[in-house]
Order: sequence, then structure tokens, then C-alpha cells
Amino acid sequence: MLTQPVEKLDAPPSIAERDRLQKREKGVTSTSPMRLRMEQFIKTQQALIVSELQELDDGTPFRTDVWTRSNGGGGTSCVLQDGQVFEKAGVNTSIVYGTLPRAAIVKMRADHKALNLDPDIDSLQFFAAGLSMVLHPQNPKAPTVHLNYRYFETENADGTPQAWWFGGGTDLTPAYLFDEDAIHFHRTIKQACDAHDRTYYPRFKKWCDEYFSVKHRGESRGVGGIFFDDLDDNAADGKDQENLFGFVQDCLRAFLPSYMPIVQKRKDMPFTEKEKEWQQLRRGRYVEFNLVHDRGTAFGLNTPNARVESILMSLPLTAKWIYMHEPEKGSNEERLVKVLKSPVDWV
Repeated sequence: MLTQPVEKLDAPPSIAERDRLQKREKGVTSTSPMRLRMEQFIKTQQALIVSELQELDDGTPFRTDVWTRSNGGGGTSCVLQDGQVFEKAGVNTSIVYGTLPRAAIVKMRADHKALNLDPDIDSLQFFAAGLSMVLHPQNPKAPTVHLNYRYFETENADGTPQAWWFGGGTDLTPAYLFDEDAIHFHRTIKQACDAHDRTYYPRFKKWCDEYFSVKHRGESRGVGGIFFDDLDDNAADGKDQENLFGFVQDCLRAFLPSYMPIVQKRKDMPFTEKEKEWQQLRRGRYVEFNLVHDRGTAFGLNTPNARVESILMSLPLTAKWIYMHEPEKGSNEERLVKVLKSPVDWV
């Protein structure tokens, strides 16, 4: 008896394939999946921030590299080096589609109970989108600033989101401490937080102080800001996805008013060779934190086919280590170190 061969069913489209189709056919609207709305938002903010920074730096152009990943996604890396105001400035967006192996799911489930640990599931598709930025000014009186806002989700077999969360924050790292700068930076961030939940700023400021700790030095990386991770609708405050997206949007939009007035005020201040050397020593501490303690750097470097140049964009162009260096007693340098060893409530 003759039988017809059984045709194999096509595998369901991946998240990346579905998203490409939706963007081509319908664009991105307020009803699109959150991953597409977050991608659109961070790309818009990246363009705005790069434009403002380039104007501040007397028109010094950013080098822009657009890159893609073979299994979907990619990113845009915008980097300025040896500018008039910034020694190095990087503003990156990245869009990642990938697969989480079971071991990674087990590890992440400690913070995300919605992650599926069904015995039959060996892996989950995931999506991640984020904007990351680090600015290292030339003038040692102008502070370094870091910012990162991101969104992560995993998918069920039918393509619907299974678990999702937002993370991010921003923090200021001066070589020379001007209290008015720290107060302005924190006050602007607090206003963005308070518009959504008055508990956010104190919670996320404390989290920032604890996270950005150079533990082997016994000091903070800088004068703080906010940091949060794993924000989803399972939190005790009951915020849904739209509320949390609105919060992240307002925090990112607060960057320019929080930092630009500071760097505009400090970028042309006179400084000495000794003060420049102190800046280089503080940048050494910055490098130590990023390469030893930062989870984002570790995650990026351990992601298959990672774009290493984009991940290490956060490192300064120059830094210095001097054996057994100690700041002079009663100096501005010593005052900074004392503050870094005991975080301050700036507002």
C-alpha cells in the first residue's frame, strides 16, 4: 500500500521575525508590544541626547556604528573621543533577541517567579532592549555621568510575553566635589521619581549607593543617583506595565536637565596638572568597578556573539594607578574620599 510522505510543519516564527513583520506592516503604535515601544523610545532618546552633546562639544562629531545580530536585533553605538568638552562620550542602544538555556532560567527565577520551569522546557526565547551612556569630560572639575535604562522579557511558545521587567538608573561620579552639583543632580532625579511614587527615590537611591560600591576599596564609585532592577507587576506597590514604562520614560527624559547645567558650568574652569592627575586616579577606580563588580558588563561579555567594543565603551580613554597614593590631609581630594566612604543624602 502506498502512503503519502508526511510533510514537516514549519517552525513557528521567532520573536524577531514577528517583530520585523509588525514593524513593516503596522509600524509601532501605543498598542504595539512593549518590546517594540521600548525600542522606539530609546532610539528617539539616543538621537536627542547625541544631538545635544554634540552641540555642547562645539560640533565634534560622534562616530556612529550600526550593527546587527544574526538571530535578530542589533544596535547603534555613538562614540565621541578627544572632543573639546568630552574626552570620551558613548551613547549606545542595543536590541537583543536570544535564547535562555535552562540553567539561566533557574538562576533568574530567584527574582522572577513567572519564569516557566516546566520540566519539558529546556530553553526560552528572550528579548532585551536598553540605552546605556557614559560621559567622561576633559576637565577634572566636570563629573563623569553614567545612565542605563533597559527592558527584558521572555516568551511563551505562542509568542506571548511570559515574564518581563524594567531596570536602570543613573549616577554621578565627580573627581572634585561641588555640593551644588550633587544636589541639583539628585533633586532632578527625585522629581522624576516622585511623579510616580514618592517611595521610589529613597529606595532606588539606597540601592544605587549599595550597588555602585567598589568593595575592594571600601568606597562608592561616585555620589550616587538611582538604581533599580527587576521592576514588574509582581511588586508590592502594584504598578502595571504601563505605569512602569511611564516611570522609565520620565527618568530617561530627566537626564539632560539633570546633567547638562552641571557640565556647562564646569567645562571651562581652570585646573592644574595635579588636579588632572587626580582625575586619572579616580578614573582608575571607575575602571575597577566596571571590570570587577558590574553585572551589566559581565552579562554583556558572557552573551554569545557579543559586541565587545560596545560593552567596553564605558571605560575612559585614559586612567592611572599610582602605588600607595593617598590624598593630602585637609585637601579637596581627601574630602571627596570621605564622602565616597559614607554616602550622603543630598536632598
